Formats: sequence, C-alpha cells, structure tokens
Amino acid sequence: MAKVKIQPLGDRVLVKAIEEKEQVKGGIIIPDSAKEKSQEAEIIALGTGKRDDDNKLIPFLVKVGDKVLVSKYGGTEVKIGDDKYSLLREDDILGIIG
Repeated sequence: MAKVKIQPLGDRVLVKAIEEKEQVKGGIIIPDSAKEKSQEAEIIALGTGKRDDDNKLIPFLVKVGDKVLVSKYGGTEVKIGDDKYSLLREDDILGIIG
C-alpha cells in the first residue's frame, strides 16, 4: 500500500472504506449511485491524540491496520489520487471488527 500523505491531527483517524463485492440478485446490476455507503473501513493513519483536562495524552483504542465499523454519515471524505478516504474522529468509530 502506498504511503498516504495526510497526517490527521488531534483525535482524528484516516480510514479507507472496505469495498463490498458487487452482488447481483436476479440478474439485476445495482448502480453505484444506488448502493449504500460501506460502514466497514480500515485504519490508515492515526492523529496526534486527544488530550484530557490535565493536558495528558489519551491513547487511541484503535491502531493502524484495524478493521472497524464507522458511523454511516460521520467524517469528511477526502480524495487522494484515485483513492477515497474518510477523515473522522475516533468517537465516530462504532467498533473494531475481530
């Protein structure tokens, strides 16, 4: 995987959606515009970390390479070359996929 040139700040993480395989039901092909946004993603980069009231760094609960579930409409989409990523807060991550 190519090195991404974005370094998230604070408690933000950069994720890349895991593309679902195209499923054809009854011979009907569903166009991309009608498909739902994938909620599964892979962590690509972590920010610098969130700080508490005493200015102590709170460690991330996720790490680069983790597969996670993200909120459907959370974050900001970012396009780098031909690849699409999302930049979101760690709070927008719903869970880690085992």
